[in-house]
Amino acid sequence: MIAYVRGVLAEKEPTRVVIEAAGVGYEMLIPLSTYDRLPRTGEDAKLLAYHCVREDDETLFGFATADERELFVRLTSVSGVGPKIAIAILSGMSIGELAVAISSGDAKRISAVKGVGKKTAEKICVELRDKVSAFALRGRVGEASSSPVVTDAVAALRALGFNEETSAKMVADVIAKNPNADSVEAVIRMALAGR
Repeated sequence: MIAYVRGVLAEKEPTRVVIEAAGVGYEMLIPLSTYDRLPRTGEDAKLLAYHCVREDDETLFGFATADERELFVRLTSVSGVGPKIAIAILSGMSIGELAVAISSGDAKRISAVKGVGKKTAEKICVELRDKVSAFALRGRVGEASSSPVVTDAVAALRALGFNEETSAKMVADVIAKNPNADSVEAVIRMALAGR
C-alpha cells in the first residue's frame, strides 16, 4: 500500500495533481481542501495517499492532512459511498462542518453537496454518528480545540476512564453550550454533570 507520495508538484488542478517522485509521475485525485494547501507547481510537495484498487481500476487519492484521509476512509466505509462521492463531500464542506453535520444528524446539509442524495446522506449520519466526535469537537470549537483547556479536559476525562470518542464528545458538548468556559475544572465539572 502507498502511504504517501513526496516529490515535485508537476501538475495541479482543483481535483487532481501529479507529483513526480523518482522519475515517476503519480496522479492523485484530491479534495478542494487539499488543493488550497498545495505549493506552487515545480515545488516539493507531500501528500498522504489512499490507494484504491478495484477489479477494473486503480486510483490514488491524495490528502494534505491525516484528518482528511481518515474521514475519507470512514466515508467510504458506508455502503453506497464510493471514493469519488467521498472526495465530493470533502470538497463541499470542511472536515469540521461535515463532522458536526454527521454527529447532529443534519442529512440536509450533507445532501446539499452535489452528487449526494438524501438517502445516502441519512445513511452517512446513521453509520458514522458515533465515529466522528473527535472531528466534531474540532468543528464545534474551531481553533480552540487545540487550546490547553480543551486538550487537558479531554485528557482528564480519559484518565477518569472514558474512551477518546466519549471524552471528545463530552468536551465538545460543553464547549458548544458554554464557549467561554476557560478552565479545565469547569469544563470537566459541566461534562460530568451532563452525563
